[in-house]
Amino acid sequence: MKLTLDNPETLAAPYADRFANVARLDLPGGALLTLSGQVAVDDGGAVVAPGDTGAQSARIFEIIGGLLAAHGATFRDVLHVRTYLLDMADLPAYATVRRRVFPADPPASTTVQVSALFLPGLTLEVEVTAAVPAT
Repeated sequence: MKLTLDNPETLAAPYADRFANVARLDLPGGALLTLSGQVAVDDGGAVVAPGDTGAQSARIFEIIGGLLAAHGATFRDVLHVRTYLLDMADLPAYATVRRRVFPADPPASTTVQVSALFLPGLTLEVEVTAAVPAT
């Protein structure tokens, strides 16, 4: 086994550069990717579409797609999605975007409501786990 903590150069550094965006565990036959929770910020760290869960969901999955691609993965490789919502009333807006990302055979999932996120204007945070076959 080999563990690599990574912030791909093809994407903006994680917010405040305090953590790795991806933990990659190389195993015989492939790799397991655990992505840090992603929020809707632009490359400069400003919140995208404050208060708009649909727009924030689209930005988050754009970031996640880039992180997966940097490690040779796609959304088809995602095993589990964990979502933290400020308000469960926003679940339909999130679900609409998520259905576009996972149109068939959606991965395992956990969604919980939380009392706060770390930046004003954020409505959700999403993290994923993916399995990448060896190339």
